[in-house]
Amino acid sequence: MSQTYADHESDGANEVRPIFYIGQHDSARSETLDDVQYGRVLNAGFSFVTTPITNEHFRQRVTVLLASSLLEAETSAQEGALLDPVVPPLTTEDTTLFPGIYTSGLVAYSSPWINLSSPDHAVASISRQVLNLEVSYANFCGVRSIIVPGPRKDSISLGSGQGIAQYARAVREVLSIGTRVSIIIHMPMYREPGLEEKAALLSSPRDGADGTSGEREVDLFSSWDSWHAIRSACDYDARLFVALKIPRVLPEKELQTRWFSEPLQSLTFGPRTFQMNKVRHPSLTRHHQDMIRMYMRLKNVPYVLLCDVGPDLQTGPNSGQVKAVDPSSAADFPTLGEAAVQKPASNGNRSHSTNSYAAYLRHLERQQEPLSDLEQTTLTNFQDWLQSPLQPLSDNLESVTYEVFEGDPVKYHQYEVAIAAALRDWSAQGKPTSAPDGAVVIAVAGSGRGPLVTRALRASETTGVPVRVWAVEKNPNAYVYLLRQNQREWGGRVAVVKTDMRAWKGPLLSSSTDDGGPAYGKVDILVSELLGSFGDNELSPECLDGIQHVLSPIHGISIPASYTAHISPISTPRIYADIRQRSLSAPSSDASTAFDTPWVVRLFAIDFVAQRNVPDHPQFQQTWGFAHPLPGPVMAAAETRRAGGIAGGGGGAMAGAVGANDHNSRHCHLTFVCRNRGVVHGLAGYFEAVLYESAAAIGSGENGEGGVGEGSEGLNGSMIELSTLPDMIDRKSKDMISWFPIFFPLKQPLYFPPDTELEVSMWRQTDDGRVWYEWMVEAFMWVGPSQKVKVGGTDLCSSRNVACLM
Repeated sequence: MSQTYADHESDGANEVRPIFYIGQHDSARSETLDDVQYGRVLNAGFSFVTTPITNEHFRQRVTVLLASSLLEAETSAQEGALLDPVVPPLTTEDTTLFPGIYTSGLVAYSSPWINLSSPDHAVASISRQVLNLEVSYANFCGVRSIIVPGPRKDSISLGSGQGIAQYARAVREVLSIGTRVSIIIHMPMYREPGLEEKAALLSSPRDGADGTSGEREVDLFSSWDSWHAIRSACDYDARLFVALKIPRVLPEKELQTRWFSEPLQSLTFGPRTFQMNKVRHPSLTRHHQDMIRMYMRLKNVPYVLLCDVGPDLQTGPNSGQVKAVDPSSAADFPTLGEAAVQKPASNGNRSHSTNSYAAYLRHLERQQEPLSDLEQTTLTNFQDWLQSPLQPLSDNLESVTYEVFEGDPVKYHQYEVAIAAALRDWSAQGKPTSAPDGAVVIAVAGSGRGPLVTRALRASETTGVPVRVWAVEKNPNAYVYLLRQNQREWGGRVAVVKTDMRAWKGPLLSSSTDDGGPAYGKVDILVSELLGSFGDNELSPECLDGIQHVLSPIHGISIPASYTAHISPISTPRIYADIRQRSLSAPSSDASTAFDTPWVVRLFAIDFVAQRNVPDHPQFQQTWGFAHPLPGPVMAAAETRRAGGIAGGGGGAMAGAVGANDHNSRHCHLTFVCRNRGVVHGLAGYFEAVLYESAAAIGSGENGEGGVGEGSEGLNGSMIELSTLPDMIDRKSKDMISWFPIFFPLKQPLYFPPDTELEVSMWRQTDDGRVWYEWMVEAFMWVGPSQKVKVGGTDLCSSRNVACLM
């Protein structure tokens, strides 16, 4: 039956897809598998197996201890006395798990009958001791992962957080006991009936029923609430993971993405999750398949754990046991003829058939979308990996950094389209040029290794508009590379200048004039790629202000013409845990500034907590924007302040500053609506840029490889744009990878209840020599038609200690 799925192999021999690591768990198993049984499970199509740490004998011993302790407490009750029974150490009768060849490949499963959340002190204490004994012993045996069944009730069911707090406290303790193991909490995606453990819990008369049948309504987020309380009590420990029980009926997308952002170790499926198709083979719904497809794009692909779906290892009284041979008895050694006859019978005891559920998952594995070349080489490796933002003015970049930027064809295609559109408009409108021979003067400010220079020359060839190109670069090492490019690739058509763009006086027209000094001209089109992950975080406004004096004041064009920054509050436990770990690493250079740094990171395992499609409060909101070139009066006022004038009162917004750069400071106050409760770990930052807004339709250029007439991505009418916004990037600059988002972390996660408004205040600050950001988040709930109350808030966060130097 199971071979039906296995027969459908993929035709793409060279395609790379996510790999499924499928495990087998039997909730009724009380003994560690022997070698024969272990082999049978592997032969059935599984990659790993779970094992109990202790057996039924140990459970009975603990149950007797609890019963005797409760009886003693009743007969000898004394005011102020607290009975605290001690669980004796493990013996060989209590476990069949021992260090062995494949022990490190097993996943241990702690006893599902312990009751860490019990309100009875004796029950909770015994349960905690059992868990400590099991984790300590499994750690000794060489097991690397231990699954601990999660609490069976949430805080909302218990009426208080006492049970969850006790459970979380116990988990934190075993993290310090099992120093070499990962602790995995087995939690349901939500409390769908039937997902709980079947084993009866340790209990006392003080304990209530362990079921949830009395609940009338399922709270979809209560299970996540409990998990959040547990991992918060454990300080986001890097060895704490979650194994997610997948329900038969999938919940709303918001809950799926919430769990997607958590440190998932495995997805677990029981027989109830599957449905039988027409030929009685197990299968999953299309919604389940879509969910698996989403989760399997994570860099750390979660394992798949099949629970209680076979294979049956107890087919006979001696199943799985190797018969001992007595060498003193010749009767135990058959003749060659007898052995030949018995051979088929002995093979018949083995199970060679693939488990039908495992076979179906292998079928789904082959149906996964192949990873693109970029996902294999770049995007997957950079998932949720923190990078310090660049300091382009104070640091000189290495060639490999430039090479990474240049690997994005989409960005440079869009730039070429924008330059070509500007050249066409210039020619069509008959604008005067700044060159004596009538050529349009183009300056590439911050040329790096010259990709924009190449695109400017190609745009000139495509449009037929003659140009004079100047490449301005301050990096002395990149300057050498540009000179070589001019010799080998550009045919000497480019004038290369080594200087800070802000100090450049413009194109050199003559080395000497009647006044004895050189004569400098103006630039018609100024091209730059100074944009950072937040648009302005790499000082694009300040750099373009500094070079604006060379731009033709009447007809000059800046590419980009404008850009805007956007944010959205997110939940990202993995990144928060990483930053927290850095902040605790005393010798590390990141220790004191980890939470002050706006990190560049390819955000992936995240949850956007703000609701979509809320009128006037979208999920992604604009913080501020910049446009170039600036109006003359603004530039004149800045120069006056820089020269010590009294414009603006003689002082800047920051103490000790004259305010020469205050026109580039910004502030915003934004409101995001959150329907479901959740937690915020920081703000995700993105940007959009208008490279050029053409006066004529674009796309009439000659089609060709990488040519300006190729496609129309990024065009909005006659507007050539770039965008990193998740909901706009496919429309404006699909497949662009040059910029990862920026992440503004919060020092303490902010938990908020349902129907909350998150108010984000953010500033772009400057003291004329540096630029930094400040941000804070507040949570409010409405208590009336015109009144709301604050239910939480963060401290003011600031990146001043890691400011971008001007």
